[in-house]
Amino acid sequence: MATRQDASTGELVDDGKIESSDDKGGMYIKVYAPSKVYFEGQAESISAASQTGPFDILPKHHNFITLLVACDIIIRTKSNEEKIRIQGGLMHVKADSVIVFLDI
Repeated sequence: MATRQDASTGELVDDGKIESSDDKGGMYIKVYAPSKVYFEGQAESISAASQTGPFDILPKHHNFITLLVACDIIIRTKSNEEKIRIQGGLMHVKADSVIVFLDI
């Protein structure tokens, strides 16, 4: 299953079907490395840390890119909270979509 974000609309494209993150509420989050997907799905927030300190991303956050330092990424969904320990990575936030690349 391949998911990408349409650059012109900000909507997620999955197997030829366009899906907006607003359809399910919250935001789309994917945390992955070249060899493994750690999390992919809808969530209400994500927390991580950069060189300037810890931060949270909520729906409707401004677009940005940041390098992550060693920390626990915390993803909060409606039903639970998931922690992923990382050694560093890159986070891209755009249009209620958060992509975290690890092991780069």
